[in-house]
Formats: sequence, C-alpha cells, structure tokens
Amino acid sequence: MTDVPPSFEFLPGDADSPVILHVPHSAREIPAEVRSGIVPGDTALERELDHITDSHTASIAEAAAGAAGVAPWRFVNRLSRLVVDPERFPDEREEMLAVGMGAVYTRTTHKEALRPEGFDPEPLIERYFRPYARAMTEAVADRLAATGRAVIIDVHSYPSAPLPYELHGDGPRPEVCLGTDSFHTPPGLLAAAREAFAPCGETGLDSPFAGTYVPLEFYGRRAEVSALMVEIRRDTYMSEPGGPAGPGLPRLASALATLVDAVSG
Repeated sequence: MTDVPPSFEFLPGDADSPVILHVPHSAREIPAEVRSGIVPGDTALERELDHITDSHTASIAEAAAGAAGVAPWRFVNRLSRLVVDPERFPDEREEMLAVGMGAVYTRTTHKEALRPEGFDPEPLIERYFRPYARAMTEAVADRLAATGRAVIIDVHSYPSAPLPYELHGDGPRPEVCLGTDSFHTPPGLLAAAREAFAPCGETGLDSPFAGTYVPLEFYGRRAEVSALMVEIRRDTYMSEPGGPAGPGLPRLASALATLVDAVSG
C-alpha cells in the first residue's frame, strides 16, 4: 500500500481493434490518504484484500493481449476497489448499497465496518471515480471513432465459495460465468464467449454475478457498444483466497485471446 500510484492505465492495442479488455478489480494498492479512512488494521485489511481482489486478472488480460492475433486495448485499474469501485452506479440505482458496497465501500465482504459511520464518500468519488469514468468513456469513444464499434470485455474473478456480502450467492458457480446485458450483449458475442471458454470447463450465465459495464454516456443508448463480463472462478487458476497463480492461468488467457480474435473482425 504505497502512496500516489497511477489510478488507471489505458494500454494501446492494434489501431483497428474494437476490443477493450477492462480490468477493474485486479489491484491491491491503496494510497496512504485513503488508508487513513479505513477502519480495519493492517492484518485484517490484507485479509479483506485477499477476498475482494480479483487477483491476477490483469495478468490474464495481459497474456491474452499478447496472444491475440489482433491486439486488444486494455483499460486497467491500478488501485484497489476499496478506494472506489469504478463499476458501481454512484447513486441510489446501485443494488450493492444494500450491503455497504456502492461506489465507495463502507462494509467488508464479511459485512464488518470498512469505513466509520457517517463517512462522506464524495471526496473519493470526485478524486478517483469521476476521472476513471471520464477516461473509460473517452476510451470507448476512441474505439467507436476508429472502428465504428466498441466491444468491452470485463475481466473479473470470483471465489469458489460464496462470501457473506453476495446478494445472489446461492446460484450456480461455474468455472466461467458470463455476465450479460439485454441491450449491450448481442447473441454473437455471447456465443463466441461460450465457444472460446468451453475448454476451460462449464460456462454459465449471470450467476453468481450478472450484468456488464458500459460507461453511462453509452449505456442503453448506443448498440454499437457491446459488452460482456467474464467472471472466472478463482480455484481454476490460483490458490484462494489471495495466493499465487497456477497452471490454469495460461489456459484461461488463451481462451480470452480466442474470444478477442473472434469478435475483432
């Protein structure tokens, strides 16, 4: 947990690629001024980071980008989601507010206090959330201008056993969960993902996590922006809860590269 790391990074791919691999939850970094507003001690915080971080997903995306025939662009969050979660709605539309996990989390994965009662999230939203949202909006607009479309593939992971904070943790937990949106996930994108990840085990739909991430400027408005969330069960590629990656990582990266190539043409 060092001070002033870069908040996010937009890594270029091929000029004619419409694909953006979005990696929002892979990092553990928390700036010192943000850490001072977090309740748990260092040991408990490290344990929480083990549970909440989508460990090694940036490495999966990086390996996939290197293996793809048409290199995708990558938008990578370099700070922990405990700073802000860039994929949450920043208002009352966010269902995860029910468990203290809106754009700024106030509770942990085990429903304990993460931030003190009465904490004001607005400074963090202004400092981190809004710049991230603007930059992601610009990244998608850039791909639209260059190629006429944009394909956002969210790269996530989730634990093999449900955590107490999960609102829908009682459903199936396949090796790969594909999160969809009725407007932004066309049948061809979903079919390509099912085929690409078939060698990695069972692929399920919208369980235990559903939906996709699309910047609000385009959400529900621009069908040229398609999106899919890829949620990988952690025991398929790493030691849980926050341990090292294992031999499953290259296989998943290869599958992701196959998906990238399938939707790049």
